[in-house]
Amino acid sequence: MTLLVTWADTAPDTPITRTTDVMHITERLGAVGVAFDRWEAAADLPAGADADQVLEAYREEVDRLVEEHGFTVVDVAQLHPSDDPDWPTIAAGARAKFLAEHTHAEDEVRFFIDGSGVFYLHIGGEVHAVRCEAGDLLAVPALTTHWFDMGTTPDFAAIRFFQNDDGWVGTFTGDPIASKFADFDTLAAWS
Repeated sequence: MTLLVTWADTAPDTPITRTTDVMHITERLGAVGVAFDRWEAAADLPAGADADQVLEAYREEVDRLVEEHGFTVVDVAQLHPSDDPDWPTIAAGARAKFLAEHTHAEDEVRFFIDGSGVFYLHIGGEVHAVRCEAGDLLAVPALTTHWFDMGTTPDFAAIRFFQNDDGWVGTFTGDPIASKFADFDTLAAWS
């Protein structure tokens, strides 16, 4: 279930807002310049579908966003539990890459098609944690400080949209704020 939790950035133990109401989430995020929408995430994909299969299944939605916003690169980020003996190391490395606060020179747009992940948006003295799940479309404006947590056992797939041909490029702030707030696994227990 999609979840929004908001704290003052100086009070990580005292949530101001905690809601699963999609209308409230949309309004609250819209008030800070973040677009949130719900799409149908019902494509019939085979287990272990690769990026090409995912993009083809959502071709109409992808093409519409590309045309509306001028995206030049569209890919699929996905990580699912595996029997691979290196899985714990792979998962920990993937998670660590996004856990530090950073910004991007372009909007960060994601459509979740499977599983879940949490975007933490540090805006105007507040931190908004958005636990996105299948069907959630989130557009974080360029230069917004944020981080992403996929949990200790990542299990998600999301279509990513880029205006920069280099794809994902983050500029890290060096602020340790991410370590002060409830992580993915804690928020999963709240919903």
